[in-house]
Amino acid sequence: MTLLIKRSLVEQAVDQLRNRITSGTWAIGQRLPTEPELALELGISRNTVREAMRVLAFSGLVEIRQGDGSYLRTAQDPLQAVQAMSRCTSEQARETRHILEAEAIGLAALRRTEDDLARLREALADSAAHFHGDVEAYVTCDLVFHQRLVDAAHNPALSELYRYFSGVVAAALQLNMTTAPRCQKVFDLHGQILDAIEQRDAERAKRLSRTLIES
Repeated sequence: MTLLIKRSLVEQAVDQLRNRITSGTWAIGQRLPTEPELALELGISRNTVREAMRVLAFSGLVEIRQGDGSYLRTAQDPLQAVQAMSRCTSEQARETRHILEAEAIGLAALRRTEDDLARLREALADSAAHFHGDVEAYVTCDLVFHQRLVDAAHNPALSELYRYFSGVVAAALQLNMTTAPRCQKVFDLHGQILDAIEQRDAERAKRLSRTLIES
């Protein structure tokens, strides 16, 4: 019963935040109020706000920047597309990652800038710091790293598609990390992918990415 009540509260919070977004309360690119501010405004707990913001981030409406806050990405709600993705099987998710993520990483190796490399190193360091700690914190950091890999392809359509798909990636990753021992060799593939991108070796970057997806 407690779980049902909690879920209902989160759904209500998501609906309230969506209404504010679609009504134009915040401008695209604007930094949203903090969790305590939203909790006070909506009359709910900070934890409920946090979970609601994660739902909005997975749906692509909001971008959560570690240590900086949450920003409105778009006022067009892609919920239906995200729900369709969430119904895919694990095999379908793997196929999609091979087509979308691995190919984008190959492009990233050819198109990356020095700024891209710096952002990737920063994200990988954050992931490494959480790999042996809290699963949720690690998954959040890992998604940032993978999104920046795709962003380095400098194709806005690919970046947007991956943002929508990241919720599926996060769910699969969280499940794997809670049901199987953590493997340092698998994590080390992230660094090897970054090395291949730095060396502009597209084929090696794609090959390593596919190995990671299958791990």
